[in-house]
Amino acid sequence: MDLELWSVRPLWLTVLAALWGAAAGLLVPRAAYRFAVEPDEAWRTRCPDGHALTGAAAGWLGLARCADCAQYLRTSWSAPGDAGRVPGDAPTAYRYGPGTPLVALTTAGACAGLALATGARPELAVWLLLAPLGVLLAVVDFRVQRLPDVLTLPLAGLALVLLGLMALVPEHAGQWPTALFGSLALGGAYFLLFLVNPNGMGFGDVKLALGIGAVLGWYGWGTVVLGTFAGFLFGGLYGLGLVLMRRAGRKTSIPFGPFLIAGAYVGLLIGAYAA
Repeated sequence: MDLELWSVRPLWLTVLAALWGAAAGLLVPRAAYRFAVEPDEAWRTRCPDGHALTGAAAGWLGLARCADCAQYLRTSWSAPGDAGRVPGDAPTAYRYGPGTPLVALTTAGACAGLALATGARPELAVWLLLAPLGVLLAVVDFRVQRLPDVLTLPLAGLALVLLGLMALVPEHAGQWPTALFGSLALGGAYFLLFLVNPNGMGFGDVKLALGIGAVLGWYGWGTVVLGTFAGFLFGGLYGLGLVLMRRAGRKTSIPFGPFLIAGAYVGLLIGAYAA
């Protein structure tokens, strides 16, 4: 009977993790839209049609919807030209930012995979908390090739602090010292790459590597190597694909953060499953 309960438990855990990921993923597009600006620009405070994001919409968490755009669309359907507006002023939609369903589905799938690989061990809580932040960073970097400090540095700090707490909980399967040393080692290695070729490695990637190294280091140095290699492999394949499709040259800059995160995810899955 105990074996039957144990065989069912991961399924429920996976479902709960997927639901958490879907709910958290719904909140990613608004933050991604606000963060996706050039380095010399302030965070966005207006929707694509110029309406100020006020009230609850002015925060960082919440659905990516503009109340003013939604109100005008409702008005234009019920009474075209109402309030002296002309059809050309109509917004294209009241939703903004990256596609919410796709982001929510991606986050849900990522969290479900982490639950399947990790099981009911306490560090799963850390992975589920950090996964939406990783998705947010990947989306922002893909859109503007930027990894904001307000996201990368808290990621590293949260990873180390939360894993430190998990190291005090029974039944965990990792080691906090290797998480710390993994953070320092991977961050240092990326910093050296940045010094050698600043045009090929952004400093945001260096800061992101601190958090990635902590997460991978929890399961040991083999996981650090595997996750790092996977990140370079994914990035290389993406760049090669762009070159073959003649959409980029050998010197074209591509966002590396999403591939660093994807590689870390693969390494984390394998490390958690093998632990």
